[in-house]
Amino acid sequence: MIRQAIYCLFMLVLGIGISYGEVSQKEKNALLDLYHNTNGENWKASWDLNAPVSTWKGIEVKENRVVGINLFMNNLEGVLPESIGKLKYLTHLNLAFNGITGVLPKDIVKLKSLKVLRLEMNRIKGSIPLGVGQMQELRVFSMFNNFLSGSIPNTFGELEHLRELNLSSNNLRGIIPASIGNLTKLEALGLFENNLEGSIPEEMGNLSELKELVLANNQLGGEIPSEFGQLASLKILQLQNNRFNSYKGLQEMDTKQFLVFDTDEKSLNPKFNELQLQRTRMADTKFEDVDENE
Repeated sequence: MIRQAIYCLFMLVLGIGISYGEVSQKEKNALLDLYHNTNGENWKASWDLNAPVSTWKGIEVKENRVVGINLFMNNLEGVLPESIGKLKYLTHLNLAFNGITGVLPKDIVKLKSLKVLRLEMNRIKGSIPLGVGQMQELRVFSMFNNFLSGSIPNTFGELEHLRELNLSSNNLRGIIPASIGNLTKLEALGLFENNLEGSIPEEMGNLSELKELVLANNQLGGEIPSEFGQLASLKILQLQNNRFNSYKGLQEMDTKQFLVFDTDEKSLNPKFNELQLQRTRMADTKFEDVDENE
């Protein structure tokens, strides 16, 4: 009877721990590093560090593991800690619209379970880690309006589940890697306002699910590839303010499919300057806070 009572008491205590969503000390320490590195005391919604982790604003805990962080527009200021890579069960990370500076932690690529990464509208600089291809579960990678430099890693082409890639309004240079054509589930690609050059790779014609393609305000040149005629799902296409010497590839497309069709070629039908009222999903104005649950 005593042994049974002790067992029941143990299970009761265990149940209380689970109900409060206790997490490992390693994960808690990683969250504390995030808090201290980004001036947590001055967040709009701060954390009570003496309360259970599961009660902290923006933290989602399942089965005693941290699976979600959503601190969108919460006045985070500072550098992301390297220890963020220890949150190995994390599936959603949304730190958009804050004042985060510094470079991306190199260990961020260790978040192998991550499906959604939103860091747009911060002040993050430096290059995108080459190891981004290790994050095989990614559906969304969005870092528009930062200060990213360097080239677009070829390893993005390894993210076969990716549906949204938005790197607009940064300082990226070099070419658009042909490996982007491997992302057959991609629905939105935003590379607006960088310093990209070279030709558009013909492999992008493989993106049969693509609905939004924004390449405006770069230094892209050459011809528009004829493979654009395969982009039957495309609704939004913006190519203006580049250095293309031929738009012949666009003749392979059905311009009636578009909601937005912006180019520098005014002899096309429809003319881009007659459709500006339909401009509802431009990469440089797409600032909605999306609650990702995929």
